[in-house]
Amino acid sequence: MDSPGTVLIVSQAGAAWSAASDILTEDFGYRVLVARSAGDAAAVLRDAHIDLVIAEDAGSGAGRALLAGLRVSHADIVRVLVLEADCPLEAAALAAPAVYQFLRKPLDAQQVGLVVKRGLEARELARRHRLLSREFKVAGDSVLFKDAAQNPFRAESQRFEKLVFVSEKLAELCDLARKAARTELPILIQGETGTGKELLARAIHYHSNRRGSPLLVQNCGGMNDELLQSELFGHRRGAFTGAISDRLGLFRAADGGTVFLDEISEVSPAFQVNLLRFLQGGEVKPLGADKVEFSNVRIIAASNRPLSALVAEKKFRQDLYFRLRGFEMEMPPLRDRPEDIPALAEFFAAKHSEAMGRKILGLSAGAIEKFGTFAFPGNVRELENEIRRMVALAKDGEYLTTRNMSAALLAAAPRKAAANGFVPEGATLKDKVQSLEKHLVNEVLRRHRWNQSRAAHELGLSRVGLASKIRRYELATAHHG
Repeated sequence: MDSPGTVLIVSQAGAAWSAASDILTEDFGYRVLVARSAGDAAAVLRDAHIDLVIAEDAGSGAGRALLAGLRVSHADIVRVLVLEADCPLEAAALAAPAVYQFLRKPLDAQQVGLVVKRGLEARELARRHRLLSREFKVAGDSVLFKDAAQNPFRAESQRFEKLVFVSEKLAELCDLARKAARTELPILIQGETGTGKELLARAIHYHSNRRGSPLLVQNCGGMNDELLQSELFGHRRGAFTGAISDRLGLFRAADGGTVFLDEISEVSPAFQVNLLRFLQGGEVKPLGADKVEFSNVRIIAASNRPLSALVAEKKFRQDLYFRLRGFEMEMPPLRDRPEDIPALAEFFAAKHSEAMGRKILGLSAGAIEKFGTFAFPGNVRELENEIRRMVALAKDGEYLTTRNMSAALLAAAPRKAAANGFVPEGATLKDKVQSLEKHLVNEVLRRHRWNQSRAAHELGLSRVGLASKIRRYELATAHHG
């Protein structure tokens, strides 16, 4: 089960925070991440969903600068500044505006816990107030979507770190990813380009027991064996032309953490042997070295081509494929989960309007409808790029509409309906309505793998009512036949 929030502590003296971290984790149930510098904090903020940041100001002003930057880049994050015992509060308040609370050293662990709790409660109240205010401002004939479920900040919209979704497909995938994160098994993520495979890998790392150690990323595409060997396993000075100094290599640099290998399908058969040896025993032999080192890292690999097909074509080692797929996950393309588009569009609009300092009220129903009919061959990445462009063209205080869309998207023909698209049967309106009802009930049951409780909830029926329709349309016979 997810924690009620994630707290990021930015402090060079991480050990001094052990008591506060224990209270935040054990008494309040928060997830606590620690960064030693502003640079480390930026990496965590990029990968993980953070609710509150506690930055230590050790006289250098780095903590104040970090929180000031967050006011623009992550306006929804609660900011707490820790001051030295003799630091004047008035000067700190002027130097670090919009900080929720100031704390002084020496730290009182219980006080830290209460400040975090109150800060997150205040943020939740402010969020609800904004939602209510926005709903009251929307007239009945507004251009905005009036369905509350389309709002990405509603409870119906879910998050797994930086992944935002409402679809059942992504919910099931992220549930599996959370379970996989708690293990030490390798993970293989497959899916088309732009679907969010790296975001899923980063989310898994920050939900694992390795989150306190590095997550390092290597794209394996377009690299020869020597260069890839150097990047992952390291090299000794003089091992090859241009090797003017020793290189540690990602596997040893990430010891205790995670290495994400993107485009794993592109590595050569010879290099696949080296990867297999590493996965089997953690052996790391740098180029030009005689001694074998060992490293304990978790491998998450990704591919936009199905490895099983490459194995069948003898282009990928079967034993390596079996080693990588401790857990095998498939990121579905955006066209197969259109219900995620409104939530993603709103999320990206908020993200990029904050980054650009724009006040965007939301997206028009026309824009959402146009997005819903587009195939998005570039998947989520293409949608985000389109939203970023729309935000850049929009004026303060207006909605994003089709006027802001790129000509390419507006000119594109709507995606084709599936070949097995449903056409109601029957001669009369009653017959067609019954045919449609049968189809919808069957589709919901199939999607929930015939879990009748979940299907009934989605359809707004009681279990008895659903059972009655199953008998009426003889769906159970078709299911078991």
